Amino acid sequence: MGNELVINTASHETRIALIENGTIAELYIERSRVKGIVGNIYKGRVIRVLPGMQAAFVDIGLEKAAFLYVADVFDAMDEYESFMDGNGKKEEQPEGEEPVLHPLHPIEELLQEGQELLVQISKEPIGTKGARITAHISLPGRHLVYMPTVDHVGVSRRIEDEVERERLKDVVERIKPASGGFIVRTVSEGKSEEDLVADLNYLTKLWGEVVKKNEKAHAPSLIHSDLDVTQKVVRDILTEAVDRIVVDSKPEYDRIVQFITTFMPKMKYSIELYDEEEPIFDHFGLEVEISRALGRKVWLKSGGYIIIEQTEALTAIDVNTGRFVGKHNLEDTILKTNLEAVKEIAYQLRLRNIGGIIIIDFIDMEKEVNRDKVFTALEEALKSDKSKTNILKISELGLVEMTRKRVRESIGRMLCEPCPYCEGRGYVKSKTTVCHEIFRELRREMLDIRGTKVMLTVHPQVADLLYDEERRGLEELEKKFKKRITVRAKPGFHQEQFEIAIS
Repeated sequence: MGNELVINTASHETRIALIENGTIAELYIERSRVKGIVGNIYKGRVIRVLPGMQAAFVDIGLEKAAFLYVADVFDAMDEYESFMDGNGKKEEQPEGEEPVLHPLHPIEELLQEGQELLVQISKEPIGTKGARITAHISLPGRHLVYMPTVDHVGVSRRIEDEVERERLKDVVERIKPASGGFIVRTVSEGKSEEDLVADLNYLTKLWGEVVKKNEKAHAPSLIHSDLDVTQKVVRDILTEAVDRIVVDSKPEYDRIVQFITTFMPKMKYSIELYDEEEPIFDHFGLEVEISRALGRKVWLKSGGYIIIEQTEALTAIDVNTGRFVGKHNLEDTILKTNLEAVKEIAYQLRLRNIGGIIIIDFIDMEKEVNRDKVFTALEEALKSDKSKTNILKISELGLVEMTRKRVRESIGRMLCEPCPYCEGRGYVKSKTTVCHEIFRELRREMLDIRGTKVMLTVHPQVADLLYDEERRGLEELEKKFKKRITVRAKPGFHQEQFEIAIS
């Protein structure tokens, strides 16, 4: 079964699902009121320099100030090289990645409050954090990524053929302008020099327009907006492996056809306009998968399950055997559950777009050979993930620590918000606990009140408990303080909420 892009467009929202072998592998969502900003270029103004963090906050016109780290400050390679002295050096970086620059001067000597500079969004605002920005501008095209501030040519590590890597690097070094650098993208494998030249000319022209706008603009202001989610996904994901694009909007269909004709004229594809009455995501069975991706527990086919818990700093994944009892011995049962969990975890990380630090608690295995099997299986399962991942070996506690590059909100954070009832804790105080809190509060209040009647307003289920199992506690308070306590149930109250009125 081939791969497909299914696009659902409405006035308020665009959703794009990448289907691989009949299963949704990636989901992209963009809402008209909250468009993605990664890749946008701004002229910003430094509002605060933090020497203790070697970082700065920059006003780029968004609700929250953006965060700029010292390694991302330099806006030109020659400026960087002017700081170089006898002990300065550039760190060697694997091909396909931007070189990391290590300045010799602290950030307070590079930036001052009020200074204006050109920056680009590298990470969306996530949770309570503002956007992460960089002064190393990069402009992605279909085949190349142009880096006007860095003199470097790299080739994507996903192109493994060394002969092809050398060919592509030689072509780009020959055709590139004197200033600026390029990264050759994975989709360039096997492409002709003509294709690369066309992409290079487009990107250098685009950079020229950015420079002109920057000269005229006043900070803070938006200089260049990246493509919308549909065009970005088509540009980055549409390869020969994708057999078909299905879209349910005629205007969006026309835009995609025009975009592909302009930027990918040699691309062989099949694009269809979906015009059935049944919603397109229902037709392809995607709504069920999206709902499943929001759940905390994910069942495995064998009867085992995994629990996914997301926090601000990290994501914890716990593997359990559940209903699976195996057929032979305990070690085999555990190994089979862990190997099945590996595939599901890799799938869920990609589908939910979970990033940052991830801790996986596999079921403990006694044999080291089995632990190696699980680790190797995890490495293999993550190879199809486009986001960069780093994995550490299974620890003595049976834990795998890994990181996954995060540039945008996860599906859970995008589609959900903290529960107003439990305030995001995932639990509420028990009714018994609330009753005991009420007793303590009554003791405090009754020391200072002069009235003879106390009206206690609580949640209905708490009221039932006070009239039944916890009635003795109320009676003791009435006897001790010689005051009558009346309990009133109020359906609209939070389970933890109560009010004490004296009359």
